[in-house]
Amino acid sequence: MAAVVHDLRRTVGYLVADNRGRVIGRVESPMYGTAPDVPDALAVKVGRFFARRRRMVPAEAIAKIDGASGVIGLRVDRDTIPSFL
Repeated sequence: MAAVVHDLRRTVGYLVADNRGRVIGRVESPMYGTAPDVPDALAVKVGRFFARRRRMVPAEAIAKIDGASGVIGLRVDRDTIPSFL
């Protein structure tokens, strides 16, 4: 099975939903790690106003990006996505 390559640089503002369809949050920015010009994860804002947290969604967890509706579907549950500052 071949891996699907997603362009994560154009996903700022997209909603992110887990494999059950529950919304996790909204994409804040792409995250770069292994290569300086290719993002390999997304920073996703969770919550509103003062209680804002962020989660790191690795590219491998993304099942589908729907550009028409602005939604990113994940192949994993929301509890497996790590949190960070």
